[in-house]
Amino acid sequence: MISTRAPGKLYIAGEYAVVEPGQPAVLVAVDRYLTVQLVANSHPDEVGRVHSSAYDSGPLVWARENDTGRIVVEHEPRDYVISAIRTVDRLRAERSLAPAYFDVHISSELEHAGGRKYGLGSSAAVTVALIAALDEFYQLGLSRTERFKLALLATIQVSPRASGGDLAASTYGGWIRYTAPDRSAVLDHLEQHGVTSALTAPGWESFSIRPLPAPQGLELLVGWTGSPASTEILVAGVQPSGVPYHSFLRDSRDCVDELVAGLAPGPEGTSDAERVRRALWNARRVLQRLGTSAGILLETETLRRLCDIAEAHGAGGKPSGAGGGDCGIVLTPAAGAATGILAEWASHAITQLHLVVHPPEGGGHEH
Repeated sequence: MISTRAPGKLYIAGEYAVVEPGQPAVLVAVDRYLTVQLVANSHPDEVGRVHSSAYDSGPLVWARENDTGRIVVEHEPRDYVISAIRTVDRLRAERSLAPAYFDVHISSELEHAGGRKYGLGSSAAVTVALIAALDEFYQLGLSRTERFKLALLATIQVSPRASGGDLAASTYGGWIRYTAPDRSAVLDHLEQHGVTSALTAPGWESFSIRPLPAPQGLELLVGWTGSPASTEILVAGVQPSGVPYHSFLRDSRDCVDELVAGLAPGPEGTSDAERVRRALWNARRVLQRLGTSAGILLETETLRRLCDIAEAHGAGGKPSGAGGGDCGIVLTPAAGAATGILAEWASHAITQLHLVVHPPEGGGHEH
């Protein structure tokens, strides 16, 4: 049995803008995990099965067409798991490796006991963990960057606008600055030339992942509103054109640059708490203006309260990710206002998620 896992993620700044190639965002990987266990098939019938609580009617059964070898499922799902299996299987075929069947068992810490997601990137984590398991299963010898690229190729076949930032955080761990490739160009190349060629296709030039030093002297607080949000629907509501949007991209980049500079340890060995607070304060306003111009609600009432409480205590707070629900994040001096913030959150039914940063080795094999 092969066992792999990948951590969840949180956006710190750069949401929405990051879908544009080359636009930066800051993310962090956190210590809630999605685990994949892959077992070579022992069934007499030639099928594979995916076991997950996400499938209400039992395991998802897949097989290969006799003539083409293409992976098919009984009921075609819009599914990251099947897309990852198909993408790696194309790479396997391009390398002339023998096909095999296997069963996959998925378990997740990225959702509440009641089944509601926390907004920690479960779709990305399952893709990253499954790619790592298939890498080991087929002995592909992929580098970490190749595993990330395969995860992104699998993801954009399901959701073409996905930036890949969550995949990067789950793959690399720690704090990162991320910029996305031109997924449209990469996807076109994939469809025309296959997986191997797509890994080095035109379009990757704007892609970058830069590890960032962990903030020193700052505490990361995460609040959960209990209300899930749909990233795809919210991102689709933002029309990438016109002066307000271009101003948003510029302002978002400025906030990310300011945040990265503030997180870096200064002469005293600590991060610049005031610079970080100001960057998050500005990043929140940038998202508010985007929501107003796009006519979508990025800050629900509970998210607004979460952030307002942080700001009232002199800390920087903002929605994390697409907004519309899910999580908000706060960075506050470690000896500062955390206790007061958490007490007020609790009085407004905002749940603190006790998260620790997953170290910068990212998702992969369990040890």
